[in-house]
Amino acid sequence: MTSSLLSYETLTHAIAGATGSVVGMAAFYPLDTIRSRLQVDDSKKLHGTTLELLIKLTKEEGIEALYHGLGPVLQSLSVSNFVYFYVFHSLRRVSSASPSAGRDLLIGMVAGSVNVLLTSPLWVVNTRMKLEKNSYSSLLEGLFTLFQKEGVKGLWSGTLPSLLLVSNPAIQFMVYESLKRKIMARGKFDIYSAFAVGAVAKGIATTLTYPLQLFQSRLRAGTSLKPLFKDIKKHPGTLFRGLEAKLLQTIMTAALMFLIYEKVFRLVLTIMRVKLKKH
Repeated sequence: MTSSLLSYETLTHAIAGATGSVVGMAAFYPLDTIRSRLQVDDSKKLHGTTLELLIKLTKEEGIEALYHGLGPVLQSLSVSNFVYFYVFHSLRRVSSASPSAGRDLLIGMVAGSVNVLLTSPLWVVNTRMKLEKNSYSSLLEGLFTLFQKEGVKGLWSGTLPSLLLVSNPAIQFMVYESLKRKIMARGKFDIYSAFAVGAVAKGIATTLTYPLQLFQSRLRAGTSLKPLFKDIKKHPGTLFRGLEAKLLQTIMTAALMFLIYEKVFRLVLTIMRVKLKKH
């Protein structure tokens, strides 16, 4: 069991997953900035299509506003996805159950829970850094400052909805692995298949869990939920505020992430096989 948990293949999955997520997020980060603003800001100034909001934010605050906090997000994302991919594939290796959607969903829930408990403080700081009222110069400074001001409770704020949201990556990986198995049974699963399947999997997961993501973002930002509840009573559609931007960002990011992940994973394994043969 220990050898399965510490296997080279599992480490390769984790490195490939972390690399893919960083590339995907870097490519579509402005959409994530818009999503954060829509989820957290109570003002009425944020209305219009995603493209209109991107143009408006660029005109009012400059193009750098679209990439505010990118560095810390990429740092956190690389750690977060490394943990998730490592735990997910470790548990798949030690599991005696035959491959199935139910098994992948359960493993995804466990991997997601471990990831949330370990990396929540990183995402709390990231959410704060994206908002105008916060200006930490680095992720490390944000962690120390937040701990001094709000303690452990502040660092893990929004953890409950985050734990509920482990259903998001769990659903995503369940759909991805299920479709991947079906495609492989019928033919070749290449990087283009990974891109398409990754997009479908993330679209389904995001739509099903979006209301929880809305609560999570506001709790991490330290924003009161009362205005949100009032808006929901008047306009139930508020629960899906920012969904368009979120779908655009997550679908494209996930699609690119899985493409890079499959490419890096296969490349590293090929290189290592060549080295092993030489020795």
